[in-house]
Amino acid sequence: MKKPVIAIDGYSSTGKSSISKIIADTLELIHMDTGALYRGVTWYALQHCLDENGNIDLKSLFTSLHQINLEFKNNNGILVLYLNNTDISKEIRTNIVSDNVSLVAKQKEVRDFLLQSQRSLAEKGGVIMDGRDIGTVVLPNADYKFFLTASIDERTNRRYLELKGLGIEADKEHVKQNLIERDKIDSEREIAPLKQAEDAIVIDNSNLTKEQTIELILSYIQKI
Repeated sequence: MKKPVIAIDGYSSTGKSSISKIIADTLELIHMDTGALYRGVTWYALQHCLDENGNIDLKSLFTSLHQINLEFKNNNGILVLYLNNTDISKEIRTNIVSDNVSLVAKQKEVRDFLLQSQRSLAEKGGVIMDGRDIGTVVLPNADYKFFLTASIDERTNRRYLELKGLGIEADKEHVKQNLIERDKIDSEREIAPLKQAEDAIVIDNSNLTKEQTIELILSYIQKI
């Protein structure tokens, strides 16, 4: 029996990735954190495609996409992102990547570059993907679609604690403004904007723990 394909979209810091990983383990699915892929491209751009003012040169990035090889490797049960055979799982969570990822992610060239690899992974089923356009663009025929949201203050607190846990210095107000700006860019971009799929199940987890959110999502999958 073919295992399901699950799409989880939503705003930054609603727990999409960590929740998807646990659901993947529970249902024995493959998890793909598409946000990490865009962060990986952004990290590459920050290392190799800056202009004279220290900003990302998009034209340079576009001509360099063929040099980017991103892959997830299993490290003791945890999928770790590698860029050209180098572990960049911590680097992609830094503030400088967060400040630039929405700019990179809204570019058609970048989205087209990553789209086919995401779809090909899902063809055989047994996949859960999280991002911002999974249910609307990447996997419109997914068996289950969920859209996660939470209040800006709750998301700010979660993101701040995540950074502190990684040993990354952070200012809570800067984190909040970064999230607000990313919400705006992600929702208003012309190419594959952050948008709830019409047939998605919406879950506001402002007042839910991660465990409660997971339990709720699993209840929808297992009762059908």
